[in-house]
Amino acid sequence: MTPNLLDVVVLNCDLPAHGLRRGDLGAVVDAPGPGAIVVEFVAASGRTQALVTLAPADVRAVADDDLVAVRSAAPKAS
Repeated sequence: MTPNLLDVVVLNCDLPAHGLRRGDLGAVVDAPGPGAIVVEFVAASGRTQALVTLAPADVRAVADDDLVAVRSAAPKAS
């Protein structure tokens, strides 16, 4: 997949350092060079959770049967 600017994409892997999990939705906000995209992930309130540079293989297009859900970004208590 080669995402375009402002495409909504689905994360293919967990990124615990950024509080992100596989399946989180983000928007492509920049393409700084070949093989790199910048994706913004936001909380439901609109606050930016993370702005991450990824490879296009790290995301996929949104599918018609994808279901949007809400989860807490706070770390789980041990």
